[in-house]
Amino acid sequence: QVQLVESGGGLVQPGASLRLSCAASGRTFSGFPMGWFRQAPGKEREFVAVSTWSNGRIGIADSVKGRFTISRDIAKNTVYLQMNSLKPEDTAVYYCAASTLGGWSQSSHYNYWGQGTQVTVSS
Repeated sequence: QVQLVESGGGLVQPGASLRLSCAASGRTFSGFPMGWFRQAPGKEREFVAVSTWSNGRIGIADSVKGRFTISRDIAKNTVYLQMNSLKPEDTAVYYCAASTLGGWSQSSHYNYWGQGTQVTVSS
């Protein structure tokens, strides 16, 4: 059974940093995109970042560009999201996702999802 398990969320003040981790088990995703989405209350799930094929290509949403960084450890089948200079508008449930379907920019491209981890940015 394939599982994606996120960790690292929490409550932080504006300007702080967090590092999310997502460990995959049950199959390897070394040749496929792994990424992060987020969903705030009352809003649709939105793309945050993706790492395709061992960090060879990386996509970052404009809303987090310059503050968030995605990286990947192929040997550990794990993807990370380093979030710096957090803002209250970054508050959301963050989901890890992996795609074996082709494509990476939309949630419909992903067929494996984690359970989500809450990130709250508040003073």
